[in-house]
Amino acid sequence: MYIVPETAIADLIDAEQSFDAVEAVFGAMARGDAYNFPVIREAIGHADALYGFKSGFDRAGLALGLKSGGYWPGNADKGLTNHQSTVMLFDPDTGRLRAVVGGNLLTALRTAAASAVSIRHLAPNGAKVLGMIGAGHQSAFQMRAAAGQRDFDRVIGWNYHPEMLDRLADTAAELGLPFEAVDLDRLGAEADVIVSITSSFDPILMDGQVKGGCHIACMGTDTKGKQELDPALLARGRVFTDEVAQSISIGEAQHAVAQGLIAEGDITQIGAVINGTAKGRGSDDELTIFDGTGVGLQDLAVAARVVDLAVERGVAVEVDF
Repeated sequence: MYIVPETAIADLIDAEQSFDAVEAVFGAMARGDAYNFPVIREAIGHADALYGFKSGFDRAGLALGLKSGGYWPGNADKGLTNHQSTVMLFDPDTGRLRAVVGGNLLTALRTAAASAVSIRHLAPNGAKVLGMIGAGHQSAFQMRAAAGQRDFDRVIGWNYHPEMLDRLADTAAELGLPFEAVDLDRLGAEADVIVSITSSFDPILMDGQVKGGCHIACMGTDTKGKQELDPALLARGRVFTDEVAQSISIGEAQHAVAQGLIAEGDITQIGAVINGTAKGRGSDDELTIFDGTGVGLQDLAVAARVVDLAVERGVAVEVDF
């Protein structure tokens, strides 16, 4: 069995490799070559934490396993990231444990890769303004990944706690892009691509605030009750997702479906667009929404890539188990 510790991962995999792994597994899902098992995610009644398991099997990539972890909102005060997770991979031929992999950086990379995949395949070709909603730990990963998909000339952002916007400003500066803090009315009116990455349980961006053709990557809603968008936005736009079953149960679409504004059949797997079996954006005037619920297969795909690289470079710790 191999162990790849959290501290080794930053030197093993980058955003581009994460993108390739996630894009490939989305395509495998749409072909029926990979599938996720039901998600377990619950409040544990301690430390205000959410904890759960995501798992699945990719027959094309031969990745079998699970990610265990969740969200501890008090971790920042302890010098830790709020999201804590570990990935376990198993040999699909024998069931033996193959690897244990630190999952914190991988979670940020695979989440950013998913929104980047949606931007590459769904955003307007001439997108120039990137809008960011949320300035938490993952927002920097999201901005970097998004910036690689279109030739943006500026970034605008909003956060519930304005004092945290320095993270967005610093990341934009790192990318050589000007940044401006704006209200949600301006963000919705000016942004060609919007990435929302919050832990909100109430809608933040409202239907009347979004003007013209736009792509929204909604990446924060991964639990029953969470919500970032006005359901009317989903009714107005074309909705895409990583997995439809999660989208309607724990993703952003859960609210629009519950209100009867859209149906399960109105949601398209992004993998089908990648494979060319479903239509993506029809025109630059269209509103497209990607409901990124975060599937276990994303974690397994990037973790399997990390293990291969760690073994190849001799940095994986091998132990008898």
